[in-house]
Amino acid sequence: MHFGYISSISKEQYEANKDQGYTMNDLYGQDGIEYVFEKYLRGKNGVKEIDMSVDGSIVDEYVEEEAIAGSNVVLTIDANLQAVAEKSLKETIENAGSIAKGSEDSDAGALVVMNVKTGEVLAMASYPSYDVGSWKDGRIDTETWNAYNSNENKKPLLNRTIAGTYSPGSTFKMVVATAALQNGKVTVNEKVNDTGIYPRGHNPKCWIYNSRHRGHGYLNITSAIKQSCNYFFYEMGYRTGIETIDDYAHRFGLGDLTEIELTGEKSGTVAGPELAKQKGYTWTVGRTLSAAIGQEGNSFTPMQLAKYISILVNHGKQVSPSIVKTIINSDGTEVAKEEIRNYSNERLGITPLQKEDIEISDENLKAIMEGMKGVTTEASGTAYLVFGHFNIKVAGKTGTAQTGAGDTSNALFAGFAPYDNPEIAVVCIIENGGGGSSIACYPARDVIAQYFGMNETETYEDNSAIPYTEIDN
Repeated sequence: MHFGYISSISKEQYEANKDQGYTMNDLYGQDGIEYVFEKYLRGKNGVKEIDMSVDGSIVDEYVEEEAIAGSNVVLTIDANLQAVAEKSLKETIENAGSIAKGSEDSDAGALVVMNVKTGEVLAMASYPSYDVGSWKDGRIDTETWNAYNSNENKKPLLNRTIAGTYSPGSTFKMVVATAALQNGKVTVNEKVNDTGIYPRGHNPKCWIYNSRHRGHGYLNITSAIKQSCNYFFYEMGYRTGIETIDDYAHRFGLGDLTEIELTGEKSGTVAGPELAKQKGYTWTVGRTLSAAIGQEGNSFTPMQLAKYISILVNHGKQVSPSIVKTIINSDGTEVAKEEIRNYSNERLGITPLQKEDIEISDENLKAIMEGMKGVTTEASGTAYLVFGHFNIKVAGKTGTAQTGAGDTSNALFAGFAPYDNPEIAVVCIIENGGGGSSIACYPARDVIAQYFGMNETETYEDNSAIPYTEIDN
């Protein structure tokens, strides 16, 4: 992962540079730490005055103004964790067909690891990436540049962690669960009977009906999360209403910039009447049902999903994703956190969103988190085959989100560890990965193992093909 992601350039810039190749100054520009914090990194030139005789000999010299060295911008990234994230994401995607059935077409993805208490980003990997060695003497040839930007090569210059937007699929269900529980639309003990075909809207089917021609039966909110029951969340969407769901989505940071100190970040979109108005279509009950399971215009970045999981397990307390731990000046003093954030926002043209903490009762949060634990630790959970024998107790949610391109779907995993005292949130997205219950879990498992210092002999490995597939709609 290179933290100075290259930005696109204009047609005019292209024409001006096409004969001599693009320069790093032209291209590196506005997607990196270097650009955002240039003021601190650059330092200040000094001034030396020299007295010379008529024959050119130096008679005297003295420093009129001392040079000031640039400051050190210290990142939150854990180098070892970052290396594992990049390696595992790459190997999982390149060998997807042998790891999980339905994942043969996997070709790109992203992974984010975040401290749930502080929002510090410990690792962020985007695949495919690019070869820094492509730039010779600060320049890159036009052919290589065009190849990097072609659709065939999946645009390796795109930082998918903050600029790739994806339907969240079933990983969105904890938003709906929180909104429904906190607004009294369901209790932790109420059970809903999933008969397979939901009787409202466009009569959508639960994913299990498509393969087994039946429903899940009676489920409460914990078991509905564990088994990823679409029917249950269609009902929650209908009871809660799209306006309330949208409100909670934004409270969790979805559909808004995370305000991380990098340019190129996308805000994504939250499905609802406002988006429908912008796009020129009518909002219906059926659209609410689809939105409740993470489809229908919901589109978020992996960084937003990591923030959402962090806020959830942090008992609703807001966290702000950050990649800058501190800035150390040449004299050893540190720049205040508030100054760093204010400067970054000003440099990026961001007006900070002031969001209050989300009220989540202990009872409601426990029900949601237990459902996420069941996903990984119980045999009927959708990620049990990957995490069931893992040494660290992980909780999470899988998702399979249709892309709109034929029958393809993206695979997602959003979780946290350890369950009893959460430290990190992990989000992994595999483009064209098929079943979210399998392929997206493997890179997540590898970075969790690295974070907690587990060696290979302590980690349960099962790379056999997995036939199980969850379909969100």
